Amino acid sequence: MINGAVLGSPISHSLSPQLHKVAYDFLKIDAEYTRYDVKTGELPKFLSLHQELNALSLTMPLKEEALLVADVVSPISNQIKSGNTLSKQGGKWSLTSTDVEGFLKTLQTNDVNLDVSILILGSGATARAAVAAIDSARSAQGREIHIVHRNPDREVAMRDAAPVSELVFHRWDSSKLVNDFGLVVNTSPAGIADVFCDDLSKPVGIYFEALYNPWPTALLKKFNEMGQQTIDGIDLLVHQGISQVEIFSGVKADRTTLSQIMRNTAIEILKQSTEG
Repeated sequence: MINGAVLGSPISHSLSPQLHKVAYDFLKIDAEYTRYDVKTGELPKFLSLHQELNALSLTMPLKEEALLVADVVSPISNQIKSGNTLSKQGGKWSLTSTDVEGFLKTLQTNDVNLDVSILILGSGATARAAVAAIDSARSAQGREIHIVHRNPDREVAMRDAAPVSELVFHRWDSSKLVNDFGLVVNTSPAGIADVFCDDLSKPVGIYFEALYNPWPTALLKKFNEMGQQTIDGIDLLVHQGISQVEIFSGVKADRTTLSQIMRNTAIEILKQSTEG
Protein backbone atom coordinates (compact mmCIF):
# COMPACT_ATOMS: atom_id res chain seq x y z
CA MET A 1 0.00 0.00 0.00
CA ILE A 2 1.12 3.54 -0.72
CA ASN A 3 1.52 5.54 2.48
CA GLY A 4 2.60 8.95 1.28
CA ALA A 5 2.74 12.66 1.94
CA VAL A 6 4.01 15.96 0.62
CA LEU A 7 6.63 17.67 2.78
CA GLY A 8 7.79 21.27 2.84
CA SER A 9 7.33 24.61 4.55
CA PRO A 10 4.97 26.36 4.23
CA ILE A 11 2.80 23.45 3.09
CA SER A 12 -0.81 24.36 3.93
CA HIS A 13 -1.42 25.70 0.39
CA SER A 14 -0.25 22.49 -1.32
CA LEU A 15 -2.73 20.86 -3.68
CA SER A 16 -0.77 17.62 -3.79
CA PRO A 17 -2.98 15.70 -1.29
CA GLN A 18 -6.12 16.41 -3.32
CA LEU A 19 -4.46 15.75 -6.68
CA HIS A 20 -2.77 12.52 -5.58
CA LYS A 21 -6.10 11.28 -4.21
CA VAL A 22 -7.74 11.99 -7.58
CA ALA A 23 -4.95 10.08 -9.33
CA TYR A 24 -5.08 7.03 -7.04
CA ASP A 25 -8.87 6.90 -7.28
CA PHE A 26 -8.60 7.09 -11.08
CA LEU A 27 -6.09 4.22 -11.09
CA LYS A 28 -8.06 2.28 -8.44
CA ILE A 29 -5.03 2.08 -6.18
CA ASP A 30 -5.21 1.80 -2.39
CA ALA A 31 -3.28 4.76 -1.01
CA GLU A 32 -3.06 7.24 1.85
CA TYR A 33 -1.51 10.63 1.15
CA THR A 34 -1.35 13.69 3.40
CA ARG A 35 0.88 16.72 4.12
CA TYR A 36 3.42 17.64 6.78
CA ASP A 37 5.15 20.94 7.47
CA VAL A 38 8.86 20.14 7.52
CA LYS A 39 11.37 22.99 7.72
CA THR A 40 15.00 23.22 6.62
CA GLY A 41 17.18 20.81 8.59
CA GLU A 42 14.24 18.74 9.87
CA LEU A 43 14.04 16.10 7.15
CA PRO A 44 16.33 13.44 8.73
CA LYS A 45 14.46 13.61 12.05
CA PHE A 46 11.10 13.52 10.29
CA LEU A 47 12.02 10.36 8.37
CA SER A 48 13.17 8.63 11.54
CA LEU A 49 9.90 9.50 13.28
CA HIS A 50 7.65 8.45 10.38
CA GLN A 51 8.98 5.12 9.24
CA GLU A 52 5.48 4.09 8.14
CA LEU A 53 5.75 6.43 5.13
CA ASN A 54 7.06 5.03 1.84
CA ALA A 55 6.20 7.68 -0.77
CA LEU A 56 7.14 11.33 -0.33
CA SER A 57 6.75 14.40 -2.51
CA LEU A 58 9.13 17.22 -1.62
CA THR A 59 8.72 20.93 -2.14
CA MET A 60 10.79 23.84 -0.95
CA PRO A 61 12.93 24.03 1.10
CA LEU A 62 13.68 20.28 1.03
CA LYS A 63 14.57 19.54 -2.59
CA GLU A 64 18.30 20.05 -2.08
CA GLU A 65 18.43 18.71 1.49
CA ALA A 66 16.97 15.43 0.21
CA LEU A 67 20.27 14.61 -1.47
CA LEU A 68 21.78 14.19 2.00
CA VAL A 69 19.21 11.67 3.28
CA ALA A 70 18.67 9.43 0.25
CA ASP A 71 20.32 6.02 0.06
CA VAL A 72 20.14 6.05 -3.74
CA VAL A 73 20.17 9.20 -5.90
CA SER A 74 19.10 9.12 -9.56
CA PRO A 75 21.31 10.55 -12.32
CA ILE A 76 18.86 13.39 -12.99
CA SER A 77 18.81 14.41 -9.32
CA ASN A 78 22.60 14.38 -9.29
CA GLN A 79 22.61 16.50 -12.44
CA ILE A 80 20.28 19.19 -11.11
CA LYS A 81 21.36 18.87 -7.45
CA SER A 82 17.74 18.51 -6.43
CA GLY A 83 15.01 15.93 -5.92
CA ASN A 84 11.28 16.09 -5.31
CA THR A 85 10.44 12.37 -5.05
CA LEU A 86 11.50 9.95 -2.30
CA SER A 87 10.31 6.35 -2.56
CA LYS A 88 11.19 3.61 -0.04
CA GLN A 89 11.81 -0.02 -0.88
CA GLY A 90 13.48 -2.52 1.40
CA GLY A 91 13.93 0.18 4.02
CA LYS A 92 16.03 2.38 1.69
CA TRP A 93 15.08 5.74 0.25
CA SER A 94 15.56 6.43 -3.46
CA LEU A 95 15.55 10.02 -4.63
CA THR A 96 14.71 11.36 -8.08
CA SER A 97 13.17 14.45 -9.66
CA THR A 98 9.96 14.45 -11.67
CA ASP A 99 10.24 18.21 -12.15
CA VAL A 100 12.31 17.77 -15.32
CA GLU A 101 9.78 15.43 -16.89
CA GLY A 102 7.03 17.71 -15.63
CA PHE A 103 8.51 20.64 -17.54
CA LEU A 104 8.90 18.56 -20.70
CA LYS A 105 5.37 17.13 -20.58
CA THR A 106 3.91 20.58 -19.94
CA LEU A 107 5.78 22.08 -22.88
CA GLN A 108 4.70 19.19 -25.12
CA THR A 109 1.02 19.30 -24.16
CA ASN A 110 0.94 23.04 -24.79
CA ASP A 111 2.63 22.63 -28.20
CA VAL A 112 5.56 24.87 -27.26
CA ASN A 113 8.29 25.07 -29.87
CA LEU A 114 11.69 25.12 -28.17
CA ASP A 115 13.46 26.27 -31.31
CA VAL A 116 13.11 29.86 -30.06
CA SER A 117 15.02 32.25 -27.83
CA ILE A 118 14.58 31.22 -24.19
CA LEU A 119 14.73 33.24 -20.96
CA ILE A 120 14.58 31.77 -17.43
CA LEU A 121 13.75 33.92 -14.41
CA GLY A 122 15.54 32.57 -11.34
CA SER A 123 18.38 30.11 -10.70
CA GLY A 124 17.20 27.88 -7.85
CA ALA A 125 16.18 24.22 -7.83
CA THR A 126 13.15 24.77 -10.10
CA ALA A 127 15.26 26.75 -12.56
CA ARG A 128 17.79 23.91 -12.71
CA ALA A 129 14.98 21.50 -13.54
CA ALA A 130 13.75 23.87 -16.26
CA VAL A 131 17.13 24.23 -17.97
CA ALA A 132 17.75 20.47 -17.68
CA ALA A 133 14.44 19.83 -19.43
CA ILE A 134 15.23 22.28 -22.23
CA ASP A 135 18.79 20.94 -22.45
CA SER A 136 17.45 17.41 -23.01
CA ALA A 137 15.04 18.41 -25.78
CA ARG A 138 16.50 17.65 -29.20
CA SER A 139 15.13 20.82 -30.79
CA ALA A 140 16.83 23.00 -28.17
CA GLN A 141 20.18 21.27 -27.70
CA GLY A 142 23.21 23.45 -28.13
CA ARG A 143 21.17 26.66 -28.03
CA GLU A 144 21.66 29.61 -25.71
CA ILE A 145 19.49 29.79 -22.61
CA HIS A 146 19.43 33.21 -20.97
CA ILE A 147 19.05 33.47 -17.19
CA VAL A 148 17.98 36.55 -15.22
CA HIS A 149 18.76 35.96 -11.55
CA ARG A 150 19.92 37.39 -8.24
CA ASN A 151 22.60 34.97 -7.01
CA PRO A 152 25.87 34.55 -8.99
CA ASP A 153 26.87 31.70 -6.65
CA ARG A 154 24.29 29.49 -8.37
CA GLU A 155 25.77 29.79 -11.85
CA VAL A 156 27.99 26.70 -11.62
CA ALA A 157 25.09 24.46 -10.57
CA MET A 158 22.96 25.91 -13.37
CA ARG A 159 25.66 25.08 -15.94
CA ASP A 160 25.98 21.55 -14.52
CA ALA A 161 22.22 21.10 -14.91
CA ALA A 162 22.35 21.93 -18.63
CA PRO A 163 25.68 20.57 -19.91
CA VAL A 164 24.78 20.71 -23.62
CA SER A 165 23.44 24.27 -23.65
CA GLU A 166 25.21 27.60 -23.46
CA LEU A 167 23.91 29.61 -20.51
CA VAL A 168 24.05 33.40 -20.57
CA PHE A 169 23.49 35.13 -17.21
CA HIS A 170 21.99 38.56 -16.61
CA ARG A 171 21.46 40.61 -13.46
CA TRP A 172 18.00 40.76 -11.89
CA ASP A 173 17.55 44.39 -12.97
CA SER A 174 17.57 43.30 -16.64
CA SER A 175 13.78 43.25 -16.49
CA LYS A 176 13.15 44.60 -19.99
CA LEU A 177 14.44 41.29 -21.40
CA VAL A 178 11.03 39.69 -20.76
CA ASN A 179 9.81 41.48 -23.89
CA ASP A 180 12.40 40.00 -26.22
CA PHE A 181 12.29 36.19 -25.89
CA GLY A 182 10.16 33.55 -27.58
CA LEU A 183 9.72 31.65 -24.30
CA VAL A 184 9.93 33.14 -20.81
CA VAL A 185 9.92 30.68 -17.89
CA ASN A 186 9.47 32.12 -14.41
CA THR A 187 10.85 29.86 -11.67
CA SER A 188 11.31 32.54 -8.99
CA PRO A 189 9.48 32.43 -5.61
CA ALA A 190 6.04 33.95 -5.16
CA GLY A 191 5.91 37.71 -5.72
CA ILE A 192 9.57 38.11 -6.63
CA ALA A 193 8.96 38.55 -10.37
CA ASP A 194 6.11 41.04 -9.93
CA VAL A 195 8.67 43.81 -10.50
CA PHE A 196 8.91 42.72 -14.15
CA CYS A 197 5.31 43.85 -14.75
CA ASP A 198 6.34 47.50 -14.94
CA ASP A 199 8.73 46.83 -17.84
CA LEU A 200 6.47 44.46 -19.77
CA SER A 201 5.38 46.45 -22.81
CA LYS A 202 5.51 44.52 -26.11
CA PRO A 203 6.29 40.87 -25.36
CA VAL A 204 6.82 38.54 -28.30
CA GLY A 205 6.79 35.12 -26.65
CA ILE A 206 5.00 32.53 -24.52
CA TYR A 207 5.03 32.96 -20.75
CA PHE A 208 5.39 29.81 -18.59
CA GLU A 209 4.78 30.24 -14.87
CA ALA A 210 6.08 27.51 -12.53
CA LEU A 211 4.01 28.78 -9.59
CA TYR A 212 0.38 28.05 -8.81
CA ASN A 213 0.25 29.98 -5.53
CA PRO A 214 -0.73 32.77 -5.98
CA TRP A 215 -2.92 31.88 -8.95
CA PRO A 216 -2.77 33.50 -11.35
CA THR A 217 0.39 35.51 -10.71
CA ALA A 218 0.63 39.22 -11.52
CA LEU A 219 3.10 38.62 -14.35
CA LEU A 220 0.97 35.90 -15.94
CA LYS A 221 -2.06 38.20 -15.85
CA LYS A 222 -0.03 40.96 -17.51
CA PHE A 223 1.11 38.65 -20.32
CA ASN A 224 -2.50 37.57 -20.79
CA GLU A 225 -3.67 41.16 -20.98
CA MET A 226 -1.18 41.74 -23.78
CA GLY A 227 -2.53 38.84 -25.79
CA GLN A 228 0.33 36.40 -25.28
CA GLN A 229 0.00 32.65 -24.78
CA THR A 230 0.50 31.71 -21.13
CA ILE A 231 1.01 28.45 -19.26
CA ASP A 232 0.23 28.48 -15.55
CA GLY A 233 1.90 26.46 -12.81
CA ILE A 234 -1.01 24.04 -12.53
CA ASP A 235 0.13 22.12 -15.60
CA LEU A 236 3.62 21.66 -14.14
CA LEU A 237 2.18 20.58 -10.79
CA VAL A 238 -0.07 18.05 -12.51
CA HIS A 239 2.52 16.52 -14.83
CA GLN A 240 5.27 16.17 -12.22
CA GLY A 241 2.61 14.71 -9.92
CA ILE A 242 1.53 12.08 -12.46
CA SER A 243 5.17 11.03 -12.81
CA GLN A 244 5.37 10.68 -9.02
CA VAL A 245 2.19 8.60 -8.93
CA GLU A 246 3.67 6.29 -11.57
CA ILE A 247 6.84 5.87 -9.49
CA PHE A 248 4.98 5.26 -6.22
CA SER A 249 2.46 2.84 -7.73
CA GLY A 250 4.45 1.16 -10.49
CA VAL A 251 1.43 1.75 -12.76
CA LYS A 252 1.57 3.63 -16.07
CA ALA A 253 -1.22 6.20 -16.21
CA ASP A 254 -3.30 7.46 -19.12
CA ARG A 255 -1.63 10.86 -18.85
CA THR A 256 -3.93 12.67 -21.28
CA THR A 257 -7.09 11.77 -19.39
CA LEU A 258 -5.65 11.94 -15.89
CA SER A 259 -3.93 15.29 -16.41
CA GLN A 260 -7.21 16.90 -17.44
CA ILE A 261 -9.03 15.46 -14.41
CA MET A 262 -6.28 16.67 -12.07
CA ARG A 263 -6.14 20.10 -13.69
CA ASN A 264 -9.90 20.56 -13.40
CA THR A 265 -9.71 19.57 -9.73
CA ALA A 266 -6.89 22.04 -9.05
CA ILE A 267 -8.67 24.91 -10.79
CA GLU A 268 -11.87 24.27 -8.84
CA ILE A 269 -9.98 24.31 -5.53
CA LEU A 270 -8.08 27.48 -6.45
CA LYS A 271 -11.24 29.25 -7.58
CA GLN A 272 -12.94 28.42 -4.29
CA SER A 273 -9.95 29.69 -2.30
CA THR A 274 -9.77 32.99 -4.21
CA GLU A 275 -13.51 33.52 -4.02
CA GLY A 276 -13.46 32.80 -0.32
